[in-house]
Amino acid sequence: MGFLKHLYEAYIQIGSYQLRWLELIGVLIGLASAVGGMRRRVWAWPVGIVGNVLLIFVYISVTFDAADGRAPLFGQSGRQIFFIITSAYGWWRWAQVRRRNAYASGAPAITPRWATAGERLVLAGVWVGGLLLTQWVFASIGAGWPAPRWYYWCDAWIFIGSMLATYAMARGWNEFWLAWIAVDLVGVPLLLHSGYIPTAVLYAFYSVFVIYGFTVWLKASRAAGPDVEAEPARDGVPA
Repeated sequence: MGFLKHLYEAYIQIGSYQLRWLELIGVLIGLASAVGGMRRRVWAWPVGIVGNVLLIFVYISVTFDAADGRAPLFGQSGRQIFFIITSAYGWWRWAQVRRRNAYASGAPAITPRWATAGERLVLAGVWVGGLLLTQWVFASIGAGWPAPRWYYWCDAWIFIGSMLATYAMARGWNEFWLAWIAVDLVGVPLLLHSGYIPTAVLYAFYSVFVIYGFTVWLKASRAAGPDVEAEPARDGVPA
């Protein structure tokens, strides 16, 4: 904890902005995970988990640091925890599919596909229902400052959308890229408004990156049939 506190307090002065090393490292790790996800590599999941852990400290620490001057984002903090849970599932599933289909060493872990009509309906229903519930929960908890109502709707949109996008990625659905675009359209302005400049820049880059990633997955889904679903492992979660 002492090391993380020291890392959080260390910063690079860029004009009037203090670029925290912990935030920057978390952002760069997140970018590396995104590249691995586009290439459909299993290592993208554990790398992403490391970035999620670091960003938890970034968003939580600012809540108790009045001198920081940035708005706390409880939705951002909470979704990092969900990312860790969903990433563990994605790590397990991609490794299982890869092993079951006996892909060659160095080959992508999965073959992406479009979600079925039923799966899309469930995603849309969970997004709408989750948005209504989560914004109410966030507003009830409060932001620790006199936040306007739109703030809770935006934070809830990012929270629910990010969860569903990560789950869709774990399932290998092309729609996960589209979900990320929807998240970025709200996430970038909110992060800029709240003072998280490096993270906002990352999401702005994602807005372009996900379009390219979407075309890569779309070509892959057209080139081959969908993966055989993995059966539950009998010898534990693969390394």
